[in-house]
Amino acid sequence: MYIYKNLRMSRKYYKIVVFVMAVFCFNNSYSQNNVNNYKYVIVPTTFDFLNEPDEYRLNSLSEFLFNKYGFTAIMQGDDIPNDLQENGCLALRADVVKDKGIFLTKLHVELKNCRDEIVFSGANGESKEKKYVVAYNDALREAFLYVKELNYKYEPIKTIENDKTPTITEVTEPKKAADASAINTTVMASVEKADDADSELLYAQPINNGYQLVDSTPKVVYTLIFTGKKDFYMVKGRDATVYKLEDKWVIAETIGDDLQVKTLNIKF
Repeated sequence: MYIYKNLRMSRKYYKIVVFVMAVFCFNNSYSQNNVNNYKYVIVPTTFDFLNEPDEYRLNSLSEFLFNKYGFTAIMQGDDIPNDLQENGCLALRADVVKDKGIFLTKLHVELKNCRDEIVFSGANGESKEKKYVVAYNDALREAFLYVKELNYKYEPIKTIENDKTPTITEVTEPKKAADASAINTTVMASVEKADDADSELLYAQPINNGYQLVDSTPKVVYTLIFTGKKDFYMVKGRDATVYKLEDKWVIAETIGDDLQVKTLNIKF
């Protein structure tokens, strides 16, 4: 009777283990398919659990490890590629999160898209070292092993990177040189068609890592997330970017297969 009971318990635990492994494999596959659809990773200059930019060189190490495992990582504040300026949703925003642990340093890596949705969240890397500089370094390198397991390879899809942008098609065809000044001139021509007098006045209210733009109600119309480049923001929850173009604030938003550009009347 005792042996039979133990056998039943063993089978029960075996089924639980198999189920957990299946869920893990499914989640890992789902994350991989999503992560591959993004071209860049933006690494912040500091993480929330640190006291100063690139403390213990963890941000530099994160940028290095992302590049090592196949990603194109950009440190916040560095130059932004032309295609990312046109479509901020090509990039994921990286974060390293510190979890609570007794006598252990625990860190895990997260990747969020332009809608502030978590696309990937890895398991914890751990270290028993007492010195922060050693513990953080060891835990971060172990946490990035889960990033490595993604076997990342960029695979563009039309919902992330639209090939058809009628407003600026003639200057952005793949076979033609990517001339930023030509792009700006064409976009500016489209912007000038809009009547600034009809643009509703929006008030910029500072928030963590950006601004929220509110109308006179006050209602939040847009939430702007700072990309690290001056006067260039991603719009939370939308396939759009807001940036300054020749003293005008504009929003460029991909809707379907079209890139729509219009002016914004913002008071900071």
